[in-house]
Amino acid sequence: MPTALMPIVLLCISNVFMTFAWYGQFKFPHAPLWLVVLLSWLIAFVEYCFAVPANHFCHQIYSAAQLKTMQEIITLIVFALFSVFYLGEALRWNHAAAFACLVLAGYSRFMSDLSSPPP
Repeated sequence: MPTALMPIVLLCISNVFMTFAWYGQFKFPHAPLWLVVLLSWLIAFVEYCFAVPANHFCHQIYSAAQLKTMQEIITLIVFALFSVFYLGEALRWNHAAAFACLVLAGYSRFMSDLSSPPP
């Protein structure tokens, strides 16, 4: 796998786990809170097993701001898919508009790095 793609793949995997850790419990509203917390924590541990290496190794390629920007955009994509396909919630035009603004912000963040000379 090309090194530049490694953080994207690892962050996608970690975000799937984190989205389930945070929001998967919505399908089980009557589950005891202690069980929800325990299961969420266990799922989040797996998420960290992907997120930490993504940030640790890929910081040599991308700046911290670039990694965070990638993570936020990936989080939105994963959450949008999760809410539609797992929770059965519809995405509306205002969700798409907000998402487009955030993707544009991420694009501008990366373009500013490409247009300025390295330090």
